[in-house]
This record gives sequence, C-alpha cells and structure tokens, in this order.
Amino acid sequence: MQRILTIDDDPSLRSFLRRGLTYEGFQVQVAASGDEGLKLIRQQAPNLVILDVMMPGMDGFQVLRELRASHPKLPVIMLTAKDEEGSQVQGLNEGADDYVVKPISLDVLLARIRAVLRRQGLQVSQVLKFQDLTMDLQSFSVKRADRTVPLTNLEFKLLQEFMEQPERVMSKSYLLSRVWGNHSTADLNLVEVYIKQLRQKLEASGEQRLIHTIRHVGYVMRTV
Repeated sequence: MQRILTIDDDPSLRSFLRRGLTYEGFQVQVAASGDEGLKLIRQQAPNLVILDVMMPGMDGFQVLRELRASHPKLPVIMLTAKDEEGSQVQGLNEGADDYVVKPISLDVLLARIRAVLRRQGLQVSQVLKFQDLTMDLQSFSVKRADRTVPLTNLEFKLLQEFMEQPERVMSKSYLLSRVWGNHSTADLNLVEVYIKQLRQKLEASGEQRLIHTIRHVGYVMRTV
C-alpha cells in the first residue's frame, strides 16, 4: 500500500483527501502545517506528498525547499489556486513533480498521483479513468463506456498523456516530445493530425468531447 502525506491548513480539505484517497487504496497521513509535515517525514518518509502552497507560517515553497535538501527524489504534488500561475511555475522550478489547481477534483488528483508514482517506478493501478473513458495500460485497451475504442500505438501514447494529466493544458511541442521523443524530426502539425484522429475515434458514437483546443496554447482534457 502506497503512503501519501497531505500537508494543508484547511481541515475540510484534509478530511476530503483522507477519505477519498483511503477509499482508493492509499494509506493517508495528514498534517496541518509545514512544520508538522516535515516532522512526520523525518519519522517515516511517505511515497508521495501533497503540499499546499498557501499556508500560514512555513508556506509550501519553504517546505518544498527543505524536502528537496533532505529527500531530493520524494514525489511532491503542489496544490495551487486557479489564478496562481506564478506559483505553479515556481513550484515546478523548485522541484515539485506536478501541481493540481483548486478547487480539487479527486479524479484529476488521482490521475496525477498515479502518473507521478508510475514515473517513480512504484506499483500503482494500471487502469486510468476519466469520465466514461477507461484506459488499461496492461491490456493496451481503451473503452468509452461499453464501447471499445481501437487505437494505434501513437494514438494510445497520446491519449495516455491526457489521461495521466487531466485538466492540464499541454502545448504541441510538449506532446511532440513526450509521444514522438525529444530527438524526433516530426513536425508540430503532426500533433494536430493525431489529435483529430483521436477525437474522431473517441466521439465516433456522438459522445461528448473530452480533448479541447486552447487557442494559441495547446490542448487539455476536461469535460467542458
């Protein structure tokens, strides 16, 4: 069982995350302050930390810096407010593995947690879910509700990026490097072509669009 530590000064959010993550099979600890969280980590390091940015006293960035000094490889997901783009950038620059924007969707947070743990080589569920879309990484299969969605290898890899990072806007260049590789000579227009193909397959029976275009920025998986 993977152990997750949540550090947040909001008691209702701590309770929400404890219940939700425990139900999903994680062992959950909570801390109400940065000092308390660091003390728990010194006693026994968890497999992943969920860390709020805005806390009284020691804020999330201070906690992250101390964590990186003592536990450079401990996965950290930061929680930021919707309008705190600078905080998101700062957190990633200082060593956070990912961030999730408040108000928190448990489904989105779970997807991010599993993606980060998977990158760490830890055993996590091999099934990704978003709305009525299910992706099984072991059987290489995708379903939209009860309908099987046949995908090529590259389409599958592209969809996996969205499934692992729902509600995160990703640029064409980012997707190109992640799916085709950093040294690929493929053109950015190829990403548009594959997004179009992926949408056609996911929406073949008239289903709601899940992969949306953010003009001049990139693409995002979300419901609206």
